[in-house]
Amino acid sequence: MTEFRAIVIEQDTEAGRILAHTAEVRRLTDALLMPGAVTIAVEYSGLNFKDGLAIAGKPGVARISPLIPGIDLVGTVEASDDPRWSPGDRIVLNGSGIGERHHGGLAERARVDGGALVRVPDALTSEQAAAIGTAGFTSMLAVLALERNGVTPESTRDAGLSILVTGAAGGVGSVAVAILAKLGYPVTASTGRVAEESAYLERLGATSIIDRAELSDPGKPLQSQRWSGVVDAVGSHTLANALAQTVYGGTVAACGLAQGGDLPATVMPFILRAVTLVGINSVDAPLAQRETAWARLATDLDPELLAGMTTSIPLADAVPMSAEILAGRVRGRTVVDVRA
Repeated sequence: MTEFRAIVIEQDTEAGRILAHTAEVRRLTDALLMPGAVTIAVEYSGLNFKDGLAIAGKPGVARISPLIPGIDLVGTVEASDDPRWSPGDRIVLNGSGIGERHHGGLAERARVDGGALVRVPDALTSEQAAAIGTAGFTSMLAVLALERNGVTPESTRDAGLSILVTGAAGGVGSVAVAILAKLGYPVTASTGRVAEESAYLERLGATSIIDRAELSDPGKPLQSQRWSGVVDAVGSHTLANALAQTVYGGTVAACGLAQGGDLPATVMPFILRAVTLVGINSVDAPLAQRETAWARLATDLDPELLAGMTTSIPLADAVPMSAEILAGRVRGRTVVDVRA
């Protein structure tokens, strides 16, 4: 039976409370893999905020124990009972329950269902696909939502407005800034590390940068109209203020809750300004949407900017790095080379 390395989380719980928690690299065999039609030799995984929560033992992510975390993976098909996939195919998988209720990508091997797999676009290397990962996939879904609702670069510029990206120095925010800027949108990046990250965000294409403190405290239900659209990875008061500052007919794509899962807002932006709030769910996105997002990522994200926002680490470093991600000290994207 094939042996491989993986990060394994184990938890003892009682009445929903975590009593004991471990997260460590272990050597396993295929016997631990879960049912699935496709067996994958994993090359890379990303390290996302949600992975950080799982590895740190925060409640709400790990649904089973033991669990191999990692909500995305990139690799090569080894064996398949799914006619859509053959040995040698390069695939990427984001969400779809991996790293939560099914073993995920922080391992050298995985066995999954084939229904949510996407072929890695020819224009991307496997490492680039992992650098994009769930964070970049989520960013692209948010951009697609803005486009579907008629938020265009031309209308934004003509109105003297911009697109707001919150949590801009994080994984979702960094990719969103880079994509939006390449598409021609003026972009305002919000970050809590203005002094440290301004030059970085300007390289990604941000036209202006604001301190997150401008958005993070309670505000009025309606405020001056500043944004034609918003990509929000923060939630709570930040999302409420973003809604209150969005122009008539604008769209806010909500895809994160770093500040909190609450929404202390009123219905006024929706009724008086016809603002649309779109929820971005990368976990359960249908296959057609996944394929569209990945095709666009292959063309709409500058590979040099992607390289500049990416740090690569070996598998063992994913455990300590998760604490840095949760503390907000990690810029851009982190790729885990599970073979290193």
